[in-house]
Amino acid sequence: MRYLTLILALLAAPATAQDKMTLILDWFVNPDHGPIILAEELGYFDEAGLEVEVVAPADPSDPPKMVAAGKADLAIAYQPQLHLQVEEGLPLRRVGTLIATPLNCLLVLEDGPVKSTADLKGRKVGFSVAGVEEALLSAILAQHDLTLDDIELVSVNWSLSPSLMSGQVDAVIGAYRNFELNQMEIEGVPGRCFYVEEEGVPSYDELIYVANPETMNADMIRRFLHATERATQYIMNHPQESWEMFAGTSTELQDELNEKAWADTYPRFATRPAALDHARYRRFERFLLEAGMIETDTPVSGLALDLNAR
Repeated sequence: MRYLTLILALLAAPATAQDKMTLILDWFVNPDHGPIILAEELGYFDEAGLEVEVVAPADPSDPPKMVAAGKADLAIAYQPQLHLQVEEGLPLRRVGTLIATPLNCLLVLEDGPVKSTADLKGRKVGFSVAGVEEALLSAILAQHDLTLDDIELVSVNWSLSPSLMSGQVDAVIGAYRNFELNQMEIEGVPGRCFYVEEEGVPSYDELIYVANPETMNADMIRRFLHATERATQYIMNHPQESWEMFAGTSTELQDELNEKAWADTYPRFATRPAALDHARYRRFERFLLEAGMIETDTPVSGLALDLNAR
């Protein structure tokens, strides 16, 4: 009888409380965030003992600042920007990778006057975010003994493909090969990407998870990364089913652009999100240093952490 009483007591006991964490996205939900959304839909966060609040930012520049200020546990950021943010003194470290290859490209009209990056001389090039994109452009131009003085930079805010299609500019830097290229195809104005990693720029992680090393809960982040790793494995094995599950979370995702973007994005998800490529971060730090974008040569330990090594 005592055993029955004990069993009934255990069954009546409340479920173990989940650890709550807040993740700030880099933008509104889109296919770039597949592993996060799938980890939630497949129950992997729940199995990891996590209750993850996913928040889209009002301003894309806010997420790293919110983490640095202790207002969120994690934020999605960009490796190139991380180097500059650390240089500025923000307490941030990369703790995981979401998309392990560059998405950024120099986008031109397929039938336009720019047939190679050497044709940029004397042309108008649109951009959205000053800083790293200038360093990328400088490296691309340097292959042809050109500099930024040989082109006209035009701020187009976030109107990248529209400014190109309207003829306002001859090329744009900062376009995503998985989005803007597909958007132009859908609009009936085909574009062409020059991939930055093939044009003199060292390869890097496009999207990363950043945390404040002074306040972060390393165990909680490790569980988060393991859950998204499981979700990425599922996506790789079941891309169509994963797309349907992902799109089913919002009617706003159920269109041709997002479906095409999904097909171009999922092969680039980091299959080992916690793993850290020290050489990649070292190369990009030196690249920015030589480009004059930063003044301090920060060691990899000041930029990124491998939480599984602890």
